Amino acid sequence: MGLTDLADGLTRGVESIGDSISEAFFEPVIRLGVTGLARSGKTVFITSLVANLLDRGRMPGLLAASEGRIEAAYLQPQPDDTIARFDYENHLSALTNPAPHWPDSTRTVSELRLSLKVRPKGLLSGLSGPRTIHLDIVDYPGEWLLDLGLLDKTYAEWSADTLERIAKRAQAAEYLAQLGATDGDAPHDEPTAQALAQGFTAYLTAARAAGFSDCTPGRFLLPGDLAGSPVLTFAPMEGASKRGSLRREMERRFDAYKSRVVKPFFRDHFARIDRQVVLVDALGAIHNGPQAVEDLRRAMADILSAFRPGRNAWLTRLLLGKRVEKILFAATKADHLHHTQHPRLTAIMEALTRDARDRADFAGAKTSALAIASLRATTEDTLTHDGTPLDVVRGTLLETGKRAAFYPGALPEDPARLLSPARAGEEKWLDSDYRIMSFAPAPLSLKPGEGPPHIRLDRAAQFLIGDRL
Repeated sequence: MGLTDLADGLTRGVESIGDSISEAFFEPVIRLGVTGLARSGKTVFITSLVANLLDRGRMPGLLAASEGRIEAAYLQPQPDDTIARFDYENHLSALTNPAPHWPDSTRTVSELRLSLKVRPKGLLSGLSGPRTIHLDIVDYPGEWLLDLGLLDKTYAEWSADTLERIAKRAQAAEYLAQLGATDGDAPHDEPTAQALAQGFTAYLTAARAAGFSDCTPGRFLLPGDLAGSPVLTFAPMEGASKRGSLRREMERRFDAYKSRVVKPFFRDHFARIDRQVVLVDALGAIHNGPQAVEDLRRAMADILSAFRPGRNAWLTRLLLGKRVEKILFAATKADHLHHTQHPRLTAIMEALTRDARDRADFAGAKTSALAIASLRATTEDTLTHDGTPLDVVRGTLLETGKRAAFYPGALPEDPARLLSPARAGEEKWLDSDYRIMSFAPAPLSLKPGEGPPHIRLDRAAQFLIGDRL
């Protein structure tokens, strides 16, 4: 163990003791991490969750709300002054104004504190008054969580794995041609390094747009204030690294990325989370075909490695035995399907994360899977097509602004009908065509005490924080 690791461990130990004393003698704090890959709806999830905790008329599944024990809910300044505040007010305005639109997506770590004044239940209800429980919601990109897998790999291992995985992807053809024309043994040349990094970033951007999930390093897509820095100017190259060569400099920068970007994120943010929701655009992956589904399954397994610290010695020392207590896998955009198909979407979500969830369960974390819609953008209808009833959803199409009825195709009852061809590497679904449309948020007319309409957001909240209320 190096001096840096020892210092990290001591710092985390002091913070953990401080947190325990604070909860025991003052006001409990629940730190809820919210993450997911691109287009999974993190910003909308947090905005709708907070709005529905402030106005709880649509939260019957949250027992403390349905029992009337939440006397008040209010926003407070967050405890972490160096982290950006989640822009709740502007995001809510985007969803609720007369011409609603989807808010901007997650670009960096942000935080929001919601405080709940809750009456205890049972024997304690007559012995003490209401207590204040703080919910600190931490929003961060799922791509950053995938970076944990880099810590266990050398540059040579990462390069070999990456190049093998992308070899047959059309999105990688231009970068692979660029790489083939580059001599990694040549002396380091900064314009060449920058060109390769830009080419690899262009591949990652195209792969994410095509529905692939394994788009690491995550900061290449969300660089923030690191844009253009050497720590983000590397790319995968195979071969031995000779002193002074381009490939050796790529290796050095890869190692710097792990030590100066990945480790600080886990030390400063991830290590303090005790409840976690992972949002998944499963319908989007199904729409993009078997390879995208298999890629999503592997990404889920990689994400769960972060919740199994025993696999990584550095992370184990950092967390000092603390583990996330509950993890919810939520398949978003359930409002794109008629409710009769929601159980099938939940079953697919459970199957996609089965390997990862089994490992988390073994480590002591309680997990669950749900099909949800953080903000319901559609209504349901039944049409007759060729004499057969057809369950559809109606909504405003995002691209055209026109109202339309939509039938995405029937999801299979057996998730293996999707996962088997995905594991086999099939290029398209053999017996079905699954489609998905992008809907705009519907104009809202909310009654006093009601938050935005949703699907099972109350059940998600009950699983994540209900036991602490």
